[in-house]
Amino acid sequence: MTREPSGEIVVVGGGVIGLTTAVVLAERGRRVRVWTRDAVEATTSAVAGALWWPYRIEPVAAARVWALRSLEVYGELAAGAEPAGVRMAEGVQGEVFLDEADAWLAGRVPGLRAATPDEYAGTGLWARLPLIDMPAHLPWLRERFVAAGGVVETRTVSALAEADAPVVVNCTGLAARELVPDPSVRPVRGQLVVVENPGIDTWLVSTDATGEHAYLFPQPGGLVLGGTSEEDAWSLEPDPATAEAIVRRCAALRPEIAGARVLGHRVGLRPTRPAVRLERDTLPDGRLLVHNYGHGGAGVTVAWGCAEEAARLVTD
Repeated sequence: MTREPSGEIVVVGGGVIGLTTAVVLAERGRRVRVWTRDAVEATTSAVAGALWWPYRIEPVAAARVWALRSLEVYGELAAGAEPAGVRMAEGVQGEVFLDEADAWLAGRVPGLRAATPDEYAGTGLWARLPLIDMPAHLPWLRERFVAAGGVVETRTVSALAEADAPVVVNCTGLAARELVPDPSVRPVRGQLVVVENPGIDTWLVSTDATGEHAYLFPQPGGLVLGGTSEEDAWSLEPDPATAEAIVRRCAALRPEIAGARVLGHRVGLRPTRPAVRLERDTLPDGRLLVHNYGHGGAGVTVAWGCAEEAARLVTD
């Protein structure tokens, strides 16, 4: 059966990658629908920390370009009057050397410097970076998309070819493992604990000698503590022992966290791939398919840069 061109684009996936891509396309005058299995508040993106930093993402050179473009947009959003859930916050990125970061962040992050011993016991980088409140940012993206004429539809698909438009953009994250299919997409489980903030207003990311991560992000809903990186783990149930270990590691960095009242637990499965797949393809019937998935734990960090590149792939 031959499909008549409708000029429409269907973006499959309603997380931060899908919504940001849909916003860029809609604001460039395209008719766009987002197909999402879950409400945006229930996507993997909703449980992200979410500090701007290119964490575990390949290819590094491209990821830095996407990240820097996203940094520009987040800076504009943080300075704007709209409640986008984005603010600039100061903190320490542990185990990062200034000369390493300065090679690609020079001139992009004002005040970038080595952390002092009072600020961090090890080698670290003091920076002012975007900190995104995902429970606020995702609904804001959805509203911005709808304001640009976009439509969000709740759909569960078993194949990308089900999308009824001349152009389909695949932003399905972990679901791409089955939908493409792409067995190189794997989950990296992350667990977080949200506690009452005892008065901490700076973020901190640290990695100890064994590779264990600890981070704390002051968000409007509480202090978000993390985290874990469990490869090929699919469980979405919070593990009590893991939660205790997270609080213990964070309290070792900031003692005032010990005894803070626990407000909640979050678990998300980062859609990791050896490298982000951002390229043109075709569906079995010849329609254009653009892939934009495999961002791991850096989806928020590269969302705008990847969205703009995906939009170029659609229109070129």
